[in-house]
Amino acid sequence: MITIRSRSVVIGTVALIAMAATAVLTLGTGEFPIAPADVVKTLVGQGNAAQAFIINELRLPRVITAILVGTALAAGGAVFQSITRNPLGSPDVLGITSGAGTAALAVVILGGSSTQLSLAAVAGGLATALLIQLIGGRRGLQGYRFILIGVGMTAILNGISGWLLTKGVQMENARAMLWLTGSFDGRGWEEALPLLGVLIVTVPILAIACGPGLRMLEMGDDVAAGLGVPVKRLRNGALLVASLVVACAAAAAGPVAFVALIAPNIARRLTRAPGPNLLPSMAIGALLTVAADWLAMHSGYPLPVGVVTGALGGGYLVRLLISERRAGRI
Repeated sequence: MITIRSRSVVIGTVALIAMAATAVLTLGTGEFPIAPADVVKTLVGQGNAAQAFIINELRLPRVITAILVGTALAAGGAVFQSITRNPLGSPDVLGITSGAGTAALAVVILGGSSTQLSLAAVAGGLATALLIQLIGGRRGLQGYRFILIGVGMTAILNGISGWLLTKGVQMENARAMLWLTGSFDGRGWEEALPLLGVLIVTVPILAIACGPGLRMLEMGDDVAAGLGVPVKRLRNGALLVASLVVACAAAAAGPVAFVALIAPNIARRLTRAPGPNLLPSMAIGALLTVAADWLAMHSGYPLPVGVVTGALGGGYLVRLLISERRAGRI
């Protein structure tokens, strides 16, 4: 049974409105600045030919990709945090994005195409998720056990990535480093549309098929099992679907750091509701990525969006660790 809370609807609506306003500002940003009013007119088909070309052909695909990547990362992060029952449980910490990044890096070093890079990122993220499940064994993946396994996987994968970078030539390494940082530069409909298709399929699965069970799972495995929840099957299934979503986001723009960690935490604090808080998290994730992209454009020097999210997310992670320590949970 899906419960819709009015506070969650309000928070999600406000985040969507803020995201739309930020997207309009971003669409007007660039070497050829366009006023927000003209951006809106162009989007509804009333702009001139030059504005229509700049916005619809050059800038809109990038902004749509940013929105979809933020949505996907937040959805995956919300599920991971619900599975682990821990605010630190995000794909960044657990090694899923590192798995996607390492696999894609190998393709870059080998001179593979963009399509091969995307497929490798998805395969790498899913393979990492499966490996974490295998390491978890019969005792399953719970709380800090899950997180410690993920931290170990991240360290191993980062070491492999460093080794791969030593094997590449300068041009390949430059391309690899830009991708590993996370960037929306040059992203087009060929990145946005596949990710949109994945979200259309997976979000209903996470929200309808997994959401109620995950909400009960937060009360503890024994309680959830007593209420008829197939605990192990739900946890493993939700993990794989969420990993697919995160890996596809990484395939579209690289591993954009910390959005999957921050957005669900903000959503939970604002909504004050149990469970994955999937839809508010997705709205806040989209807002974060579009706002970070706008900040990257206005930094005085063009930056990959992953630099901005990494700086903001790193500070948030330190604050979260201090909070968890004071609460006696670490």
